[in-house]
Amino acid sequence: MKNKEYAALITKELAEVLIQIDDLQSEEFIQALLDTPNIFIAGAGRSGYMARGFCMRLMHMGLNSYMVGDTTTPNIKENDVLVICSGSGETKSLLMMSEKAKDLKAKIILITINPASSIGKNADLIVRINAPSPKAIKEGDIKSIQPMGNLFEQSLLIFLDISIMILMDKKGLSSKEMFARHANLE
Repeated sequence: MKNKEYAALITKELAEVLIQIDDLQSEEFIQALLDTPNIFIAGAGRSGYMARGFCMRLMHMGLNSYMVGDTTTPNIKENDVLVICSGSGETKSLLMMSEKAKDLKAKIILITINPASSIGKNADLIVRINAPSPKAIKEGDIKSIQPMGNLFEQSLLIFLDISIMILMDKKGLSSKEMFARHANLE
């Protein structure tokens, strides 16, 4: 197969997954981000890279956002939000974070393939992305030509970017205003 053929198949898969994301879950996710003083973001592996990009865009918007595990990340408190990006919802380190955040009365949001997961049981809000992964696949899930968890990770990144665009609309922010917060020591 050639590049253009793969591109057509992959973009078709992405569109199929993204249009299935529940609008109510998306709206509740956006509102939770607007209603909290601090947003903590967590993810592992490739999902963690997608989460890190989201954390950066939240910072560009002027929101207090922190990537869990960075040395400059403060402590999480009651009324803060912890967004966990995990396809399986079973990653042990992320599960332990969700348990700690729950003990501290922070709101937990899970973006996942698997709402019935261990982390899902701790979550106050779940955004389901119906994409296949070898760690979390069920009958009726979308099939993918891509390896491993690629479709989830790509869909996660695009969903998070769409969320940034919705937040920009709600806050009346332009890309130019956000760019004013872009790193300048590069």
